[in-house]
Parts: sequence; C-alpha cells; structure tokens
Amino acid sequence: MATTESTASSPSQAPAQASAQGSSAEKVAVPVGGGVTLGLRIMAQADPAVPVVALLPAMALKAKFYVPLAKALFGAGLSVVLCDQRGYGDSTPGLREQPNFGYRELIEVDVPAVVTAIRARFPEAPLYLFGHSLGGQLALFHAASAPAGVAGIITIGTGTPYWRAFGRRNWLEAYWKIQTIGLVARLRGHWPGGMLIGGAMSGQVMVDWARQSRTSWCRPRGSSRRHDDALRALSLPVLAISLDDDRLGPASNVDFLCSRMPASRLTRWHVVAASGVENRDHFAWIKDSAVIGKAAATWITSGRLPAAATAGSGTGTGPTDGGDR
Repeated sequence: MATTESTASSPSQAPAQASAQGSSAEKVAVPVGGGVTLGLRIMAQADPAVPVVALLPAMALKAKFYVPLAKALFGAGLSVVLCDQRGYGDSTPGLREQPNFGYRELIEVDVPAVVTAIRARFPEAPLYLFGHSLGGQLALFHAASAPAGVAGIITIGTGTPYWRAFGRRNWLEAYWKIQTIGLVARLRGHWPGGMLIGGAMSGQVMVDWARQSRTSWCRPRGSSRRHDDALRALSLPVLAISLDDDRLGPASNVDFLCSRMPASRLTRWHVVAASGVENRDHFAWIKDSAVIGKAAATWITSGRLPAAATAGSGTGTGPTDGGDR
C-alpha cells in the first residue's frame, strides 16, 4: 500500500505549494516488493476530477529533471505526478544497492504499481502517461497490457532502439554502440555510464535494450508476455512527439514504433524550429517545457494540438516494420 507524506497544512493549500516549490506537496512511497519502494511527487489541483499526468523518466534520469514540464502542465490546469524509476531519486534502495533488474520489472511490476497508486489518489480523474524515451516505451507497453486504467499516452523522444530504424547512414554506429553497451552490462552486471547513456543503469535493463535493438522486439528476460502483440491492439489516444535535432530518438525511430501500434488513435507531432521550440535535442527540449507542456495539455483536454505548435512541422519517415520474431 502506498504511504503519503504531506507537506501542505490543508488540501486547499496543496496546489499553491506545489506550484511555488516546483515539486509536489505530497511525497508518496509505493512499495513493489523485494524491499523496493518507488518515489512519487504529486502536484494536485483543487478539482479532483481534472486530468492527471504521470511523468515517466528516460534512462538514468531522476524525476526532478522534469520539474519544468510538471510546472507547465500544472499551470495549464492539470494535476501532475513525478515518478522516479527504481534506483533513482526518491526511490529506494539506490541503483547499486539492489538486485539486478530489467524491462520485465519496469513494465510488469513498477508501472502497474505506480498506476494503481495514482488511480487510488485520483479516482475521479482520467490518467495520462507522459513518457520520455524509455519512459515512453514503459507507458506504451503497460497501457497495451492494461488499457482500462489509462486515458491516453504521450511520448517524447520515444522510438525503438532497433538498429535498422536509425537510417542507413547510422546503421553500423547504432548496432555496434548499443551491442557494446549490452555486452559491458552483461559482463559487469551494470552499465557504468558513458557512450550514448551517460548515467549508470541496471545491467539487465541494458541487456534487454540491446536485444530489442538487434531484433526490434521487446522480449525481456523472465517475461512470458508478448508485449509487441499487445501493442498492436492498443486503441488508446497516443501523442507521439519527435524532435528534429534528436539523434538518440530520431523521427525515423519514432515512426517505426508508431507503425507497431496501428490500432491506436495516433497524433504525430514532429517538432521543428517553426514549432516555437528552440531546444530540440533528446534532453534540451526540457528548456522549452512552456511550449511543449502547453501543447500536451491542449491535446489532453481537446484531443488536438494548438495550430501554432504544429506550424511548419511534418511527420518523420522511416521503416514501417521489420525484424525477426
């Protein structure tokens, strides 16, 4: 059961404090078994029925990286939950202080526990999962398996690591770098950080990631689920965002992943200079959270993007499907 620590003196003060602090008025600890607890920070609006957005981080990033985005979404009238992955930020124990874990634990244990905790805290509110890079994959694969608790998904910089999705000029570089990371992670039991992924990561996460890069299919060690088959049946609304300066999650990779969910109600936004976003690489976009957050909030509340955000933008192109099952 999740436990809550409130820093507000009354519920009516919570939104004001959340906005002022840039973090939540509530810290929620979500136990997931094996002594692991996930840390959530909640920024709650006074109206319990407004949409709530759960922010799921990229590899090796703490939830506090997304405070500017959380502020933008909160300022647009939405409740927001900042979610630390296991091993990072407010989650305990630390990355090197717990057993090795992989995609299975993240998709099949952690995200369901987070969603359950948020649904309990906001029983009247539609829940949107907003994932960056790996966080977007986790959001999609979870929602594909358990769509009932999710109203929609937003991803940014989330593609497939499949080496052939990077475009012909980058095939060799993508293949050898990602497979090298997977090999190092397998031998050492963890990824220490460096090439492509700057921060430390659990070894099995990187081994699972490298396997997905080789085959294009998400088949985590220890899992019996067919995540890609579930993704094909996903019919929820999805806003998939790519950025024209993103080398880690380029438009071709995002398009490839989108091709794997043909039943989804997909809105595709490729962010270019004319979109009003100055910083458009895999991480620097967070500096333009005011623009991206407003656009995402508009999509959540109206089902469409603001016209100004999509000015001059286009949909990236890439392989439609492939890989060996």
